[in-house]
Order: sequence, then structure tokens, then C-alpha cells
Amino acid sequence: MEKKKIDWENLGFGYIPTEKRYVANFKDGKWDDGALIEDANIVMNECAGVLQYAQTVFEGLKAYTTEDGHIVTFRPDLNAKRLIDSAKRLEMPPFPAERFVDAVEQVVRANAAYVPPYGSGATLYIRPYMFGINPVIGVKPADEYQFRVFTTPVGPYFKGGVKPLTICVSDFDRAAPHGTGHIKAGLNYAMSLHAIVTAHANGFDENMYLDSATRTKVEETGGANFIFITKDHKVVTPHSDTILPSITRRSLLYVAEHYLGLEVEERDVYFEEVKEFAECGLCGTAAVISPVGKVVDHGKEICFPSGMEKMGPTIQKLYDTLTGIQMGHIEAPEGWIKVIE
Repeated sequence: MEKKKIDWENLGFGYIPTEKRYVANFKDGKWDDGALIEDANIVMNECAGVLQYAQTVFEGLKAYTTEDGHIVTFRPDLNAKRLIDSAKRLEMPPFPAERFVDAVEQVVRANAAYVPPYGSGATLYIRPYMFGINPVIGVKPADEYQFRVFTTPVGPYFKGGVKPLTICVSDFDRAAPHGTGHIKAGLNYAMSLHAIVTAHANGFDENMYLDSATRTKVEETGGANFIFITKDHKVVTPHSDTILPSITRRSLLYVAEHYLGLEVEERDVYFEEVKEFAECGLCGTAAVISPVGKVVDHGKEICFPSGMEKMGPTIQKLYDTLTGIQMGHIEAPEGWIKVIE
């Protein structure tokens, strides 16, 4: 299989259409068989449920080439489960987990020529998503839905190397208690756009959201979970029912405990203790871990000892180990790597 003639080394993190995408439709109470199609455009009624009431959920994962030449994905079964949880919360029919994984395999295999070669730093980003498609004018769930998966080759999230971020404590709330902060719904990301644009306008890379009930506890950013490292090398991550359960975070905690022998805690993290941590990072699919060098709370700076030049040593070990597992340098736990071809 010949790869597409793409400048892999200089790819940005943006959308490039590939040749095939997967589509399945839910109608009359059941999902159809689904199929690969070529048309990247979606035709829907002007009154479609997704356009009126934002009834849409999505996932994100990657396919990449390992050192031994295999095309693989990382823990797609967990993405399948999370999409089911998200769909249930928005009164959408869950797409079966085994069909989710199969759809991802089909799309990646059909677009194998777009999977970047090993060592390029690029990957094939996979976006499964689902939305209400029939006309809905009253406030209620749609009756018909479409599940789709598309792919796009992307470059490394941080071009030119990873530099620690400067983030600010946001005045906005990300999610309410008993709300939708724990699911991957488009509406959660829409509400974060004004906050991130505001942060960028003020010279910050990202927001740190506090819990909306008390504004005393660290939750997450608009699209990533926090990981903190204590001065005695303990790995700490916030626990909250309004935090999206990151697959990358879950994997990093396992790596910390079982590969690096570190103590791990998932608990309430009060903002007052942030200044006591030695390292801080944001974890997610796109960048794995983005180091944080500084948190600014309305002019008051909290600078982590790890500094503003590079990842802290423990976060670097976590990053190297997890990416080593993903790329085939390090033996993976059973079931983590799904070989596609």
C-alpha cells in the first residue's frame, strides 16, 4: 500500500479530507447496517435536532504506525464505552460498542494510505460522532440519528517541541453539579469557546476551571484533564463527577503505578494546594501530556519548580512511557493496542 504524497513532517493540526468515512443511521428504533461512503458532506433538514438543540456527542482517537510497521489504535473500546455514556445522558440511542470498534477499523483500513509513517511525528486523527438528524421543533429528543466516523492526518499538536504552558484561573464555570461535564458533548465545548478566546486575548494558553459549586477545587481545562506531581513524586489527579473521564489520564495513572512504581491518588484537589506541587500537566488525546509552567490567578502567579523550558522529570517519564507503549517500543498491557493491519 503506497502512502499519499503528503509532507508528513510539516503537517499542522487541521482537517484534511480522506477518501472514506463510515455512516450508520438510526430510524424506527434500530440502527441500519452502516457503510463506508465517499461523500464528506451531510445533507439534513433545516430543523434537524442537532441544529436546534445541540443533540450531538463525539469522540477522538488516533491511528498511527508503530516501529514494526503495523497500523494500530489505542484503546478504542474505551472510546466506544464513553460514547455510549454520552449518548445515554443526552437521550440518544447508544451505538453498540463492538460496532463502534468495527467502524473505526473499517475507516482506518480504508484510509491506510493517509496513516503517517513511523517517525514522522504525525498521526491519523479519528473522529466518531453522532447527532439527531430528523426535524425537531419542540424541545424533545430526536427520533432519528446518524453515527459517522471520519479521519484526517494531523501533525504533532506542538510543532517545534513542547514548551510549558501558561494558564489562567477562569472566571467562567465549565460545568454545573449534576450537569453534563462528565460526557463528551458538543454543547460542553461550545460553552468553552468564549472562555478560551478570552484567555488567549489576555495572553494565556488555556484556562483552569474550578468547581462551580464552591470555586475552591481544580477541575479541568476546556478539553483536558489535569495531572499534578508532588514534591515526593506522587501522581495526583482531580476527582469530580463533572470532569470528563479522560482515556489518556486513565492510561497515565496505570503507567505511573504499574510501570514507574509511583504512588497514585485520584481525589479532590483544592486550588490552595496547587502552589505546593512540583509539576503540572494537561493530558488528552491530542498531545498526550502538555506541561504547565505557570498558573495565573488574577495577577498572582504560581510557578512550578519544573520551570518554563521543558517538561518536569516525572511528567517526562510518564509521557515517554505512554508514547513508547503506543508506538511499540514498550510492551503494552493486554488489550490496549488494537492492530488494524
